[in-house]
Amino acid sequence: MNKKLTGREIDVDRIRIALSHRKVIDITTTGRQSGEPRRIEIVFHNVDGRIYVSGMPRPEPRAWLRNLEANPSFTFHLKGETQADLHATARVIDGESERRAVLPAIARAWKRDDLEDMVRYSPLIEVTLTELAA
Repeated sequence: MNKKLTGREIDVDRIRIALSHRKVIDITTTGRQSGEPRRIEIVFHNVDGRIYVSGMPRPEPRAWLRNLEANPSFTFHLKGETQADLHATARVIDGESERRAVLPAIARAWKRDDLEDMVRYSPLIEVTLTELAA
């Protein structure tokens, strides 16, 4: 099924298949101070049908996460066989109980055994893909 959105067409079925498993993507956020676009490579995870972006645990704040805290709108860039630039919204997850519910699946995918460090220090957002939610 294709959708025509803002002058472009996306193949929703192919995108849903691409979103069904962990994959390397790029995200473009808006710099919280500069207002300029900031693009980075990162990994997303599909946990029970929901899309999350996380990172390795370390106590230093991440610029991309701080940008999303200031402006949760961003672009989710699928790469590889299925390519698409999707409008997205981030919800930063900082509550411990929700982090403990989501991060074990991500830790397993990364074959990590430091769940407590991940709960404490890994950035974590839930992604809403605006075009697919409509």
